[in-house]
Order: sequence, then C-alpha cells, then structure tokens
Amino acid sequence: MGSGSGDERPRQQLQSGITLVNRYNIQDVIGVGGMGSVYRARDLHFPNVVKLVAVKEMINMAPDPLVRQTIVQNFEREANLLATLNHPAIPRIYDYFTQNEHSYLVLEFIHGKDLETVIGDANGFLPEDQVISWAIQLCDVLAYLHSHKPDPIIFRDMKPSNVMINHNGDVVLVDFGIAKAFQSGQKGTMIGTEGYSPPEQYRGEATQIADIYSLGAALHHAITRRDPRLEPPFSFGERPIRRINTNVSIEFEAVVNTALQYNPSDRFQNAESMKDALMNVARKTGALSKITSALPVSSGGIKPLWSFKCEDEIRGTPFLHQGMLFIGCYDNNLYALNAADGQFQWKYPTDGGIVSRPLVYDNNVYFCSEDQRMHVVSMRSGKVIWTYFTEGKIYSSPRISDGHIFFGSEDQDLHAVNATSGRSIWKFSTDGPIYSTPLLANEMIYFGTEAGSVYALDFRGELKWRFQAKRAVTSSPINKGQAVYVASVDGTLYSLDSKNGWAIWKFRLGKGSISSPTIADDYIFIGAADGFIYCVDVRTAKEVWRFRTENQVSSSPTVYKDSVYCGSVDGNMYCLEYRTGRLRWKFEAQAAVTGSPVVFDDIVYFGSTDHHMYALFA
Repeated sequence: MGSGSGDERPRQQLQSGITLVNRYNIQDVIGVGGMGSVYRARDLHFPNVVKLVAVKEMINMAPDPLVRQTIVQNFEREANLLATLNHPAIPRIYDYFTQNEHSYLVLEFIHGKDLETVIGDANGFLPEDQVISWAIQLCDVLAYLHSHKPDPIIFRDMKPSNVMINHNGDVVLVDFGIAKAFQSGQKGTMIGTEGYSPPEQYRGEATQIADIYSLGAALHHAITRRDPRLEPPFSFGERPIRRINTNVSIEFEAVVNTALQYNPSDRFQNAESMKDALMNVARKTGALSKITSALPVSSGGIKPLWSFKCEDEIRGTPFLHQGMLFIGCYDNNLYALNAADGQFQWKYPTDGGIVSRPLVYDNNVYFCSEDQRMHVVSMRSGKVIWTYFTEGKIYSSPRISDGHIFFGSEDQDLHAVNATSGRSIWKFSTDGPIYSTPLLANEMIYFGTEAGSVYALDFRGELKWRFQAKRAVTSSPINKGQAVYVASVDGTLYSLDSKNGWAIWKFRLGKGSISSPTIADDYIFIGAADGFIYCVDVRTAKEVWRFRTENQVSSSPTVYKDSVYCGSVDGNMYCLEYRTGRLRWKFEAQAAVTGSPVVFDDIVYFGSTDHHMYALFA
C-alpha cells in the first residue's frame, strides 16, 4: 500500500523511529486522513533484509460510544475483507492489531505514486495506450471483486488517489475502507467521492455498475486532466474528451462515455464487458502490441496464442532457435514447430521417450533419449546426421563448448563427444546415474549424480573436486561469480565455492528438489516437492518470499523482465512478480507441467503432460 488521501489532519501522528508491537519501525508518513495516517515502516522480523510495509492507523476520537464501536467494526471489516482477497492489483494484508486504543492494519508497501499524482506531475496529456493499459487492469480487479464469493464486493470509491501505479507501471487498488459486500436491494447512506460517484450512489444505492461509472470518471480525469471534483456533478457530457484532448481516439472516448451514462442500464453491465471493449480499442488503434505484457488476466481466463498436440506426454523443456521451436515427447519423437503459430514442420523418431532439452549448434539439433543415444539431426529437415551410443538411458541435456558436447547418462558416465564427428573424446566414471545437466563455467564442468555427489571436472575430464550431499542431485547447477548453486533431494539448496567445492551456505527447503535454480539480480529461484517456489537472497541465504502451488514443483523457474515463470505438477504455469512473489497470472493446462518454460519476445513457451505445447503472452 502506498499513499492515502484526505483533507483533515489527524490529531496525533507517530514519530519516526517509534516501533509498534516490537516489530514495525515507523520511518515516515506517506498519507494523511481524517481518522489517522498511513506510514512507511520496516518489518524488524526480517533483520537481514529491508522489508518495508505500510501501516494504516485508525485513531478513534468519537465521543459517542456507539459511533466509536461502529468505527472499530468498520476498520476490522476492512482487515477481514482484505484477508479474503488474492489478486496482484490488491495489496496483501500482513497483520492487524490494537495498541493504546489505536487500531493498525499492516499492508504490503507499494513502491510508486498514486494516479492523481501521476496526472498532476505529467508534462502534458498522458498517452492513450498507457491509460488504456491501466483501465484494462482496473477492469480486471473490479471483475475479481464483483465475482467475489460468497458475496460480490463493491469498491465504492474508485478515483485516481486510490489507484497506485507501482514501479513496474502496473496498477494497485488501495484503500478498501468503504468497500462493501453487495446484497441486492440493500440501501445505505451516500458514500464515495463527489465527482466520481454515480447518481444512484448519492441515493445510497451502490452496485457493481456504480463502480463502472466511477472508473469512467477516473479515466476521464486521467485522459483530460480535468478534475471532476471541481465541476458540477454528472456534467461529463459538457466536457467531451476529444474537445479537450484531440489525441484521444474516437473508440476510447466512446468506451469512457458508455461507462459514464447517467442511467445505469445504459452503461457496461459488468467489468468484463468494459474490459473487452477496451481490448477491442487497443486492437483497433494498434495499442495492444505496446501494452500486452502489462495486461493481467484472471486465473483460468488466459487463452493461448496457439497450442500443438503431440501423441504423448511432454515432460521436458523446449529450445527456441531462429523462429523454430524444438521439443521432445514421450511418443518418442522430437518435434520442430514454427514458433510464431505452432505449425508442424517435421518430427524425428527415436526408440525412447525424450525429456532431454534439445540444443542447436551449427544448424544441427542435438538431443538425448531414453533409447540410450544422443541424436544429431538437421535443423531444417529433421534428417539424421549421426548418433552416439551410451550404456544407459539419457535424461541429461547436452551442453557445448569449444566444439565438444557434454552430457551425463544413466550408465554413470559423463560423456565428452566431438560435436562434428560424433566420436568420444573422453568419459568420466562417477558413483551413480547422471540425470543432472552439466554446467560449463570457469573452464570447468559441474554436475550432480543420483548418488548425491556434485563433481567439478576440467575440460580434459580430470577431477578437481567433489562435494557430497545427503541424497540425489538431479538438479542442474548454475553459477554466479565464484559460487555454484545446486539443489538436492535431501531438501537443501547449496551454494558451493566453484574453486574447491566447499559449502558457502545451505538453505533448507521444505522438501527435496529436482528443480534447477535460476538467478536474477541477487535473487535465486527454485521449486521444491513441498509445492513451493522459493526466492532466496544469494548474499544472505535468507528467504525473500515463497509462493505456494497445489502440488510439487519439479519445473525449473525462468526469469524474464520483472517476472518469474514456473510450472507445477498441479497443472498450472505461474507468472509471479520476481521481487515480491505476487501472482500476476496462472494458466491451467490439463495435466502436470514438469518441464521449464522458455520466454522470448514477450511469449512464453512450455509443454505439459496433457500432450500439448503452449504459447502464451508473457
């Protein structure tokens, strides 16, 4: 949560440095209202990281005992309401408590500015495509609230000062103090903000369609910079948008005008229909290509750009190269698809299931199969170039350096093969089957075995060090600087010194992991069999956040821009904000997602054990 709003200054204010309930250290005032203030505070339960929260205060100075009780009940209702909500555009609630007859809500801190400030700070009019993007996101969160179970929730105070624009440029709806569960036929006192509230709300009637009007008023303000609080109520028709801002399209003006109709029956009848109208405007004006990556889609509502059905389960990870997508399948085929539209190009048959991720080198595709072979086929035609035999099934994915291919086999050997001739250069025997994909870094080769060892070899196949975990290391190592990171089925994420294999730190996961970690900035992401996706600070080995899925996570996370993408055995592909772990969207396949996603040019590609390959907007 960020700034609040209001004109009346409270009678008291917490000073910087005060700590509430031995946990929340007040830093600054970020909003002021008639009932109290909103503060930025640091959560001291996380001493090794700076975790900021917003603390919303309610000072109850009402002399009438019944009024005092009503105020407390309303504040508690806001806390209870927020606790039931889970949407990326709604702040999460962390805590609620009373101290010295003051009540406090502790909420997620939103880094950014409220939309009213953004409008005021703008040098000229805001771009239409930007306002459309925010409008679509606001429709999405209103649709979520209006479909809330068991009772729909009416926000009742949609206005720019209650819309935060976070550091990613996305909207977050704040201040649920007057939001209310809707019951048909119920009336109440007029509540809301003059200028943004529809006529029926002045009569004490607030429905889902009232929120549509208020959103229209907020969008009119955003695109024209004309504050409706300074104008006569319901006078938007006297201030046509395109007369004020000639850059606005006729189509967008029409959507806002429909939302602002005096008669509720003449407006959009729900937030979804308004969202659809805005999407149509974005398609027609060409704005869609600029805003697609910012658009939220509610759970289950995402439609893939395309999907392609294979004949059996897809358990592995695709490889994208020059507009072609290569994926192995348990129908024993390697498929080549057009990445733009999912059209079939060719398939190459093997004698075993394929979970190994393909690799393209010198216009050839290299991949391994349970038929105990590494296959090399032409990228363009799918014709075989050569194959290389091992003594066991191969689940490891090939890696290449200096014209040599490296991969592990169930025969317990790490193989080094000439990428051109297919001849063996050397084999290194280990203590167990190798399902881990080797990491090539620092002129070394790092990989794990099912016996729990992590090996480091040089490129001549000579052992440099070996680290022993307590159980199998199926996870594939990654590195940053002088550290190598890898997980084990023993339930530990290890940070190892790349030069000698000594443990730098260990992070305890809830259960074992076969997921391979990934790194962005100073964060490391990994899934585990306990169903969580974890984010860990690589500097401190402290948990930053965790996100619960409904089944084990064997997929390896992928980071793209400011999001982390990861599949789960629960059948969903999840998109999370990588700094906070907040759910942006999830796509429900029909079966487990065990492979890892590939994201390129704002498209995420992944396969599922439901036999399908999917492409979605990232």
